[in-house]
Parts: sequence; C-alpha cells; structure tokens
Amino acid sequence: MNLNLFLPILRKPVPGKEPKKPGVLGRAARAVLPKFLFDDTEKIRPGFIRRTLKKIGPVTLSAPFRRGTQAVCFIAFLTFFFYVCWPYTARPDPSLTVKLEDGTDWHAHYALELERKEKVHAEFFLIIDPLVAFSTSIASRTWEWSLVWAFGILGVCILFPRGFCGYLCPLGTLIDCFDWLIGKRVNLFKVKGDGWWIHLKYYILVGIIISGFFGILLSGFFAAIPVITRGMLYIVEPFQMAALKGVHQVPPMNFGQAVSIVLFLTVLGLGLLRKRFWCRYVCPSGAVFSVFNVFRASERKVESSCISCNKCVEICPFDAIKADFTTRTADCTLCQSCGGVCPTHSIKFVERWNLTDLKKEDDPPTHERPIARRGFLAASAGSLLVVLGMRKAFGANLNNPSGPMPVRPPGSVPEEEFLQMCIRCGECFKACPNHVLQPEGFKQGLEGLWTPEVVSNWSGCEPSCNNCGQVCPTGAIRALPMQEKREARMGLAILNLQTCLPHAGKEACQMCVDECDAAGYHALEFERVRVEVDADGMPVEGSGFSAPKVIHDRCVGCGLCQTRCFHVNAEEKGLLKESAIVIHAGEGKREDGSSYEDRLMKGSYVELRKKEAAKREAERKKLLEDSGVKDDGLYIPQ
Repeated sequence: MNLNLFLPILRKPVPGKEPKKPGVLGRAARAVLPKFLFDDTEKIRPGFIRRTLKKIGPVTLSAPFRRGTQAVCFIAFLTFFFYVCWPYTARPDPSLTVKLEDGTDWHAHYALELERKEKVHAEFFLIIDPLVAFSTSIASRTWEWSLVWAFGILGVCILFPRGFCGYLCPLGTLIDCFDWLIGKRVNLFKVKGDGWWIHLKYYILVGIIISGFFGILLSGFFAAIPVITRGMLYIVEPFQMAALKGVHQVPPMNFGQAVSIVLFLTVLGLGLLRKRFWCRYVCPSGAVFSVFNVFRASERKVESSCISCNKCVEICPFDAIKADFTTRTADCTLCQSCGGVCPTHSIKFVERWNLTDLKKEDDPPTHERPIARRGFLAASAGSLLVVLGMRKAFGANLNNPSGPMPVRPPGSVPEEEFLQMCIRCGECFKACPNHVLQPEGFKQGLEGLWTPEVVSNWSGCEPSCNNCGQVCPTGAIRALPMQEKREARMGLAILNLQTCLPHAGKEACQMCVDECDAAGYHALEFERVRVEVDADGMPVEGSGFSAPKVIHDRCVGCGLCQTRCFHVNAEEKGLLKESAIVIHAGEGKREDGSSYEDRLMKGSYVELRKKEAAKREAERKKLLEDSGVKDDGLYIPQ
C-alpha cells in the first residue's frame, strides 16, 4: 500500500540510484498533454504546472491533490448551503402539486424544487461529521440515521487517518484562507512552544460526551460543521437575502445570534496565535478522528536518510511532527504537505507496519507532553457543572414552563428530545422560505439557544414547503412527505375576542379567514356576532359582524393568519398593538381535548388525524343515541 499523493521536490538524480518513474496516471498525462507542462527531469527544470503551483503557495506546490480536494469540498459546501438550500429558485406553479390521500392536489413547489436540486444531501457535511451523530445519539438515547455516514467516514479514515480534517472539512479550508490572508501577517499574538492547550480538544470532547449522557447536547456549540454553517448563516446569508430579495426580507438579529457570530470570529481569530490553532488544539470533531487513528492502516514514515532540515515541521498545518521529525500519529491527517518539501525524499506514506530503513525515534529527544489526567478530571467536573447550570439556571424548565413555549417547525419531535437532538446548525433556517423559522435567543436559556422557532409575526409556514425536515441532519425535525406535513400540528390559533376587530364590534375584517382558505386548511369560519335585536327579540337585519372562529380540529398552527393580522392591522394601520390571533404551542388543550401541538418521535400524523376523526364520530353517534335524535348525518353536537 502506497499513498504518496504529494508532489516531490525536483532534485538531481542520486548516483547509483535509479530515478523513480512516473506512475500510470503520470505516464498517461505525459502521453496526452503538451511536454512543457511537465518537469524536465534530465535538466532539472520545473514545468509549467510546478511553476504555477509554486506561485499559488508552498502548501499547494507540495500537496496539490490535497489542495484540490479542499477546494472542491469547500465549493460543494457553499453550493449546498447557498444554492441548494436557497428556497427562492422555486416559483408558484399550479402544476407543481402532490396528490393527497383524499385525491386532492396540494401545492408543493418549494418541496419539489428542493427535491430537484438535492442530488446530494444538502446537509452532507453535517452528516459526515461523526461528533454530530455520536453526541446526538448519546444525548437523545436514539439511533441516529447519520451514524451510518459517521461510521462510513471513519472507515475511509482507516486509509487516510483524520483525512476529514485534512481534505474535506470546509471549516478547516476557511481557516486556511484566514491564516493566508491575515494570520501569517499578524505576529503580535503568536505563541511559541507547546502550552497547556495542546490536548484541549480531547478535554472538550470528554465534556461533550459526559454532558450527552445527562441529556445536554453541547456538540452544536463546538463541532466543526455546525460552527461554519452558523457562521455562514448569520454573517453571509443576510447579504445574500438583501441582494437577491431586498433588505426588508432580512429579519432583525437577536442577542443569541450576536453571540454565535462572536464565537465564529473567535474560531478564525485563533489563527493569530498559531496556524490552524482551532484544528490543532481545540476542535472536538478532530479529536474524534484523532482517537480513531488508533485503527489506522496508513501512516507517515521517515527514513534514515532524513537530514533534519526542519522543513517538514515548518509546513505541517496540524503540528503532527515531533522534534525528532517522526509522526504524532494521533494528529497526522495524511495531508502529505511535508512529503513535498523533503529535499532527500525521506518521507513516505505507507502501511503502518512498514518498518524498512526508518529513522531512529527520539533522536533528538522529543520531550512530548502527555495527556494529563488532571485535564480529563477538569473536563469531567466542568461538564457536570454545565449540566447542573443549564438544568437549574439556564435550562428550558420543561416541567413548569414560565411562559409560552416556542412554536417548533412541523414534524419536530417532543420538546425534551428536540433539545437533545437539535444540533443548532442553522440548516433549517436557510432552507425555510420567508424566514418563518428564526433562531431562538435565550428564551429557554442556553438549552434553547439557536434552536428553530416559528416567528409568525414575521411570516407563516408555507403550505407548499417541507424543507426544514429534509435538511435536518439529526432528525430533530422529521423529514415529512407533504401529506404528513399538511397534517402535522405546530400549534393552535387562539383568537383574542377583546381585540379582534369584528368580535370587538369595531369593523368588519376577514383577512385571517381569506389567508387560511388560500392556504387550503379552511380552519377558520365565520360566525355572526354583535347582532342587535328588536323589541320582539328578533335580530335586526344587517346588524352585527361576521367574525372568525377557529375550527380546532383543522388548525395546524401554520401562523399565516397571525402574519396577516399583525402586518396589516398592527403594523400598517396601527389599529392593534399586536395580532388578534396568535399561535400557541406547548401546554393547553383544544376544544376537542387534543393538545395544542403534535410532537411525535415516530408514527404518522395522517393516522393520528384519522383516529381523532373516528373518536369524534363515535362521540357524535353516542350523543345522538343518548338524546334519541335520528342520525341524519348532518347533526354535529357542540
């Protein structure tokens, strides 16, 4: 097994040693492409390709395969996030419908557009970050579907140890760009030598795992891919929205988002201390791969011809080379940058059991700093304090909520499990049209920070969209087909009879009813209120108002009614201080005895609706039977 994918330094042939011949791909390229592109090994002249790579930078010159892979993955990440998850390529089209069980056509242009664009999972990089899958499974005590992908990428890393960090991770590539643009030019904050921080990523990983066992999911704060997706969402996405849809479509920022931006900039700013400081010493996702490196089949080896020139140490982006120029196997990503700068070609990337002509280890002495037991104890104690703090001082307090519960996206699992499964990546916000979903601030303390909630004062949930569940990497929002999404209750619309214009007798208004009918739910109907009566007790013709009434068993809490009432009656006309119809979730009961919301870990919302309908029908027949009224199919007891 030979994985030497670097571009070796061009040097004179060693007397008595036959020069290495190009591989199959190299020979094929030379047979097809012009000669000037390649090196002249006889005259020791670099070709056009080598000269071009050198102008780009020394790392690109030494490991062009790695740099090319990084570029492709970073572009793919940006494409998934800013194009595939961008919902506004969809256009309303009567032909873009799905057939429901009752035979009716339901608009689905947002859902079908995402399906068209999603050739690869839009959340691909999130589901191959193993820390996301492992921590979510531990915290929620469930088998996460993304665990299959996590084990798959770990399997690949048997051949390319920690290859995710060296080749695939878009956050690592962004950090490389920051270091190249800014980090290498600012020397004021540089640290030298190995400090207390060199094993910090392992301690953070231990804290995340221990917290997970107590049902607290902390990986969303530190895992590599959630960090970069939130950074792109809160920093770059508003500019995309403003440029393509208008500044008025950008929702206001809350304090929680500002905290996330500061944390993201801190991740980049750590590069001022040392090149790729986050990746080397802090990233717990990298720590997972470092631990798994014990199963590596490939390894960086140094032959006895090493002249201790130190060039490999200078170019290594992961601090994976010891003072004796051998390898810290837990940190090596097989990026192979060191192989491309070795003047004696002493570095090779081969099977770990290859022991041919190797350099003597610990010469000179390395004085490696061991992983401290105190660090693990401190991480364990710290994670327990975090658990206690989040539960007592900053927790969601689910058993006795002090205020209204946030309205969660359709298909969200029960709240306790939701907080244990939501990785706070922000992918659902990006895929949601009109910013119906927005990040929660500190309403539920740290435990609810950056989780999605429906903000109906801003916009209502599009009936033609099921994007949030399709891009959720952990199943906190279930991936519902349109039939299921249509029946999933997020909450219940509650009318304020004191402020609703017709109920209060101020003026006629039917905007909420029109909006609900246009969406296809028909959960609002009219009733006559404020009717005047004459001296005989008969209603006066033309008096009163037609006022909305919520049909509880039809309402799914989409919030379209609230959006319309708030924007027109409160914002534009100034008739109300707030919407007269508001979506409520959490504790509370509908008139038929069902909850404000449906939050199922598994099972069908359609079947749940059928059971409720059957129960109502049985109660209707029983009431008719008890009252002795003939069942003509029209009587509905109130």
